[in-house]
Amino acid sequence: MIYYEYRLYPYFIQRPKPSRQIEPIQNLTEKQYIDTQSGKDTNRPKLQEMLLFARKGDLIIVESISRFARNTKDLLELIEQLNQKEVGFKSLKENIDTTTPQGKFMVTVFGAMAELERDYIKQRQREGIDIALRDKRAYGRPKSLSDEEIEAAYQEYKSSNYTKGIYERLGVSKATFYRLMKEWEGRTLIK
Repeated sequence: MIYYEYRLYPYFIQRPKPSRQIEPIQNLTEKQYIDTQSGKDTNRPKLQEMLLFARKGDLIIVESISRFARNTKDLLELIEQLNQKEVGFKSLKENIDTTTPQGKFMVTVFGAMAELERDYIKQRQREGIDIALRDKRAYGRPKSLSDEEIEAAYQEYKSSNYTKGIYERLGVSKATFYRLMKEWEGRTLIK
């Protein structure tokens, strides 16, 4: 039997010290897979590599369920893929082992709780946006250019064929520049 370790370091939080995730597992595993991108979906290179390599009777060990999947659907699909290959799954933090009936049950419960928390975060974000809209307050990323800057750039854009100098001077990408010009043109046509 080969034991695998799967770890994920999400890019949107401060990278944890590897020793925190390595030490509890390093003596238990023969092969390690480490992803460095977000765990929000299952399209991660090392995860896919590990799933292809795992064989009947192997055991995949993770430090935490949250390092393996971020929602119930993905977690259950990954566990089902492992079950079809007769590969076990063990999470050290939650003390879950799918080679036992209790472990299979707990994976479902913990996965549902993780998804519930994610849904709560989305709901609170939506409520904040709705309140900001109702109170006519700004929300989201601040505008990089004022209306005056966009209008001046639009006038220059209409009177010149050389756009590169304009968007470079404004400090925006070419795509952003053209999007802003199109939006500004739409606003001026409505007036």
